[in-house]
Amino acid sequence: MTSETGVAVPLPDPWQGDVSVGVRAWTGTPPPPEDEVAHGPEADPEAVARAILLDQLTGQARSRAELRATLAARGVPDDVAERLLDRFEEVGLVDDAAFARAWVESRHAGRGLAPRALAHELRRKGVAPEAVAAALEQVDEASQEEAARMLVHRRLRSMRGLEASVATRRLVGLLARKGYPPALSFRVVREALGDETDAEPLP
Repeated sequence: MTSETGVAVPLPDPWQGDVSVGVRAWTGTPPPPEDEVAHGPEADPEAVARAILLDQLTGQARSRAELRATLAARGVPDDVAERLLDRFEEVGLVDDAAFARAWVESRHAGRGLAPRALAHELRRKGVAPEAVAAALEQVDEASQEEAARMLVHRRLRSMRGLEASVATRRLVGLLARKGYPPALSFRVVREALGDETDAEPLP
């Protein structure tokens, strides 16, 4: 667009607002009623909490403390959360003792974790001490030693050429991170290296 003087004048920005407001004001038409269906009634907290719990428990067991924390984070009132968690416990959907047993079995066999590390993980998940202790009874000394040997055997494959002293330090550190006591760790490592007294280089 150009002015009478021939100078280009920029066009105004297109209208971005709601023209219906101006039209209603000009014609005197009242605004449409509020869409009650779109807003709808407030969701029932118990129904919301039940849906959250079922979703959380789909395909994976969880401790009661974990579920309680999830409900709190989603704004479920404490009394509703506790009532539903009690109900889920009654029907066996929430069972900290069973959860602890399954956790120990899985993490000991799959990750080679020792009882100390397993107990630490379960405490972080809010499992009661008595349930933790009962679950750890399935890990005896023989299974601990076997798991430690498997960990060391797998890691040794990447340590060929290291001096035994260096390999020992790294392997013992590995077992310590998995929760094994020092005495067991050193014994298993020395046996794996095939030398309990001298620090000979690995072949």
